[in-house]
Amino acid sequence: MRAIWKGAVSFGLVSVPVKLYAATESHDVSFRQVHAKDGGRIKYQRVCSIDGEEVAYADIAKGYETEDGEMVILTDEDMEQLPSTSSREIAVEKFVPVEQIDPMLFEKSYYLEPEKSGAKPYALLRQALLDADRMAVVTVALRQRTTVAVLRVKDDVIVLQTMMWPDEVRTPDFSVEAGEVKDAEVKMAHMLVETLAGDFDPSEFEDDYAEAVEALVRAKIEGGELKRTPTSTKSSGEVVDLLAALQRSVDAAKKGRGETGSEIFEDVEVGAEEEPAAKKATAKRTTTKKAAAKKATTKKAAAKKTPAKKATTKKAATKKASTRKVAARKAS
Repeated sequence: MRAIWKGAVSFGLVSVPVKLYAATESHDVSFRQVHAKDGGRIKYQRVCSIDGEEVAYADIAKGYETEDGEMVILTDEDMEQLPSTSSREIAVEKFVPVEQIDPMLFEKSYYLEPEKSGAKPYALLRQALLDADRMAVVTVALRQRTTVAVLRVKDDVIVLQTMMWPDEVRTPDFSVEAGEVKDAEVKMAHMLVETLAGDFDPSEFEDDYAEAVEALVRAKIEGGELKRTPTSTKSSGEVVDLLAALQRSVDAAKKGRGETGSEIFEDVEVGAEEEPAAKKATAKRTTTKKAAAKKATTKKAAAKKTPAKKATTKKAATKKASTRKVAARKAS
């Protein structure tokens, strides 16, 4: 558990530093509102009821509606004038008998854990509450609003339970007139109570609705009755599904920036992850061989061209020698 508040319980001159933890959590079944046709999530827009235009969050203010339907707009400056407190104190006002507090007043429950320095005074307060069979009525500031709460002991832990204000508990506006009740009927009712008498064990009761919903959903999943939506994140666990999910994620990110989709996973096929690598290696070896063959051909061509050049040079030298002999004959 994570502490949601830190402060101190003070009674008299004693102060107990404590941490506050949420004592309850809801396991109620929750449903999404979706489009029956394709399973898409239903979205809501903040629309003004007067002009019909969508309103940005920054333009939304707090409004107090009067009994005759008029609206009083409260600005941030108005809200700052309201009394608020950031006190970190749980102040004990009085200790009262347990039976004097109607359970209907209880709202939310929190566990109090003492800091190391407050372990002893915490234990003393806990024992005093148990021995006196009383609850401590306290005032505490939560979310900048002061509220009334009680401290009571559950097992070895002190529990803080916030309470509603008296005017928040409604009074029934009806009466029950059953007429005359006979003694035999009362006696029979007492017998029924005795027959069903017992100790309360919360583990005897189960949320059959939640279990029925889970069973229904599980049956539909096993039967393949699923609606795949763009927001679906669960995959079958195959490598190709992971790559496809990455492909969609990249495409979605690029689409959000106005870019084209990614093609990085187009060549991936089921059971062929190693084949492209093998083809690349073969192609690489073939290219190397071709390059070597090309170099060898170049060398041969060079070897052939060189003797030809030398032969041409020899012919040119022979021609020059013949020319000289002809000139010598003419001179003689």
